[in-house]
Amino acid sequence: MLPYQTLQEAELELRRELSYAEKLWFDYSRDKSDYYLYCHTILFLFVIFSIVPLPVVFMEIKKSHTILKYKIQPKVKISTQGIFKCYKDVMITFCLVVGPLQLVSYPSVQMVGIRTGLPLPSGWEMFMQLLVYFLVEDYTNYWIHRWLHCKWGYDKIHSVHHEYAAPIGFAAPYAHWAEVLILGIPSFLGPAMVPGHMITFWSWIILRQMEAIETHSGYDFPWTPTKYIPFYGGAEYHDYHHYVGGQSQSNFASVFTYCDYIYGTDKGYRYQKHYLEKLREAGSGDVDGINSKSE
Repeated sequence: MLPYQTLQEAELELRRELSYAEKLWFDYSRDKSDYYLYCHTILFLFVIFSIVPLPVVFMEIKKSHTILKYKIQPKVKISTQGIFKCYKDVMITFCLVVGPLQLVSYPSVQMVGIRTGLPLPSGWEMFMQLLVYFLVEDYTNYWIHRWLHCKWGYDKIHSVHHEYAAPIGFAAPYAHWAEVLILGIPSFLGPAMVPGHMITFWSWIILRQMEAIETHSGYDFPWTPTKYIPFYGGAEYHDYHHYVGGQSQSNFASVFTYCDYIYGTDKGYRYQKHYLEKLREAGSGDVDGINSKSE
């Protein structure tokens, strides 16, 4: 809760006029507790998990030929019933694990110093903090993901996420409850190391989940703006990891590709990509069929 009762008090304390965004934040947050504001995270997660995958899901159901040409594994078809079963299972995990975890984790947010007051962070400050969050999460997630592909980790936990050999957007958070808890650690590590404003924290949660949904979409759209991000993996990159399955020792990265390149865990993907490019150059038949599983 803000320690100011009026805009004038806030401006007197900050010794300047509040920006338009700060005035909006003041009007919304001045009579709300920090815990209440933090609990908005649950709402954001629910909306993202429910809404963001829908455009691609509708494409999958409609089976438009205009869109299907961008499907990475075009021969794999998921029924409408299968899509909504995935969503239902994700929502069960959300209600039983993700939501309660958010409700009880506020003390850790307080402890690391994520703030809700004024002033709001500048755009540059938010950008730099978000970059740190992505890099920290990406590196730690890489090693946890590799561990989850050892025999015990895969058989007991990670195999649930790999039930979708050709992933869809709703399958991004589809996982064993233990994996949801374990992968929450790298997600929170960046904000714990470089704590910022609650708005930055929300932005991080929203962007990270949207990125996960994109990489699990099953479609490689040429117009996506993420293609201009250096070392970004994307849907095609992560789809290979699901395509190979439990035996996969390739493409563990969650966002960027540099860890896989440095530690040599992208060799299978690069070999297949090079092989398919040679087939295309040679004009060989159904190249897409090589990169797809039959129904």
